[in-house]
Amino acid sequence: MTGSDASGPDPQLAVTMGFTGFGKKARTFDLEAMFEQTRRTAVERSRKTLEAREREEEMNREKELRRQNEDLEPTSSGSNVARACSKSSSRDTSSSESDESSDSSDDELIGPPLPLKMVEEPVNPVEEGNPVRKIPDSHEITLKHGTKTVSALGLDPSGARLVTGGYDYDVKFWDFAGMDASFKAFRSLQPCECHQIKSLQYSNTGDMILVVSGSSQAKVIDRDGFEVMECIKGDQYIVDMANTKGHTAMLHTGSWHPKIKGEFMTCSNDATVRTWEVENPKKQKSVFKPRTMQGKKVIPTTCTYSRDGSLIAAACQNGSIQIWDRNLTVHPKFHYKQAHDPGTDTSCVTFSYDGTVLASRGGDDTLKLWDIRQFNKPLFSASGLPTMFPMTDCCFSPDDKLIVTGTSVQRGCGSGKLVFFERRTFQRVYEIDITDASVVRCLWHPKLNQIMVGTGNGLAKVYYDPNKSQRGAKLCVVKTQRKAKQAETLTQDYIITPHALPMFREPRQRSTRKQLEKDRLDPLKSHKPEPPVAGPGRGGRVGTHGGTLSSYIVKNIALDKTDDSNPREAILRHAKAAEDNPYWVSPAYSKTQPKTMFAQVESDDEETKNEPEWKKRKI
Repeated sequence: MTGSDASGPDPQLAVTMGFTGFGKKARTFDLEAMFEQTRRTAVERSRKTLEAREREEEMNREKELRRQNEDLEPTSSGSNVARACSKSSSRDTSSSESDESSDSSDDELIGPPLPLKMVEEPVNPVEEGNPVRKIPDSHEITLKHGTKTVSALGLDPSGARLVTGGYDYDVKFWDFAGMDASFKAFRSLQPCECHQIKSLQYSNTGDMILVVSGSSQAKVIDRDGFEVMECIKGDQYIVDMANTKGHTAMLHTGSWHPKIKGEFMTCSNDATVRTWEVENPKKQKSVFKPRTMQGKKVIPTTCTYSRDGSLIAAACQNGSIQIWDRNLTVHPKFHYKQAHDPGTDTSCVTFSYDGTVLASRGGDDTLKLWDIRQFNKPLFSASGLPTMFPMTDCCFSPDDKLIVTGTSVQRGCGSGKLVFFERRTFQRVYEIDITDASVVRCLWHPKLNQIMVGTGNGLAKVYYDPNKSQRGAKLCVVKTQRKAKQAETLTQDYIITPHALPMFREPRQRSTRKQLEKDRLDPLKSHKPEPPVAGPGRGGRVGTHGGTLSSYIVKNIALDKTDDSNPREAILRHAKAAEDNPYWVSPAYSKTQPKTMFAQVESDDEETKNEPEWKKRKI
């Protein structure tokens, strides 16, 4: 046994026990070696991380040095001199560090990669020379407002929501982020019943919407359509419109102040332009009264604020354009008396983004451009732009280089167009065929870079470019249309409980026809009318008496006892009893009544005259 122990395990014993690894030593682990290996790995990883950071910082320093060198190079000749100096300095150096610096200077001779501004320079002149390239019209979506004219459009400052209003009195809300490819409005309401919507505009904070309709009272609603305030109606019998508290005639348009929160402006057929505050709906803030050169009142058809809010511009029915200082309501600051043809309603005036140019869209089928610094004649004028709506508008592009307006057409006589003019030369540079109806409203949002158009056949179209536009219509186009939910029919579920009590069991369903026939025979369920009392409905239900006091009174007193005798005889029937026993009337007048001296005699003579012959003989 000792020999076997010294030599190793007995193979026969291993076979007998049933496993071959019997007698081997267990594996041992050197914990110190494991800890040492782990420490070395951590140190190696930290060293690599530090080296990567140092390389990144060195690259950043080189980039910064290159940028500073580029800023210091004034001209091409100066750059050549600097390059020559760098060459000579690099040749004079002899160490390895100087060799590396000379290599970097040689790289600078070739030139670092051009910055982003220099790369885009060849593209910008083309786009600046041809601003048509910036028009986002490669794609479009169509929003179905209704069947009548879309006469108002409004986009909030962020471009998330669009509101449309029309001749059908409806205002519809569209949410680009929540809308899918079906393009359906999420809310529709009628804030001004039975009045066409003429203007919709979001406030500069985007939390309120100004609604101007055909009534004399403008309304302000919030983003969800709930009313915030309604302007008061003025007294139409007061001659001086400055003494009334509100408009007295139909409104035309309205506009929010671009800087002051809660202030807006409206113009009306009562020949006034009024400014309001949301906190004070009971009275306007100020009143501007347009006048002709002879001092007569004239109706303003449209009005707007300047971009900084310091000026108020209004176009009038006599063709004039008048501009006031917002704080001075007496005399206009600028007055051009024949901007458009008299009698044609100027439908829109709007300021450019730089605030120096005013565009006016006239009812005489023209579009004119004015410089408010020299407001004595138009800068440019374009004709041949038919309009048939009193709210056809125009707008500037976000870069102030284009002016956009729409044209109107008769039904079935062509298609309405969106026409683009270059501001600098006023050339007609581009057109878009919208639809076979008039183009009434157009709006070019500066943040979204998308164009919204309202048409005469109840459509609102949105034009965009996937590369040039932001958000807006791009959000809802990519969403697939949701499946229509099946209408769920409400049915009563019957719970069958075999061991329930009889009082909890549901009645067995019977035939409807048999049940109706049975209910018809039941006087309580069928509410059978009671037959009349004897005779052709005489007395109504008076004949049915009960045991109450009212029925007793009806039976004994209120029965119909008609008397076909002479009414005079019926009254005189009580005369003798009243004379013998004067109780009610005669004592009241006994002291004031005169004594009858001749009446009795005359009455006796008359009675004897009227008596028949047989009575006279008897007497």
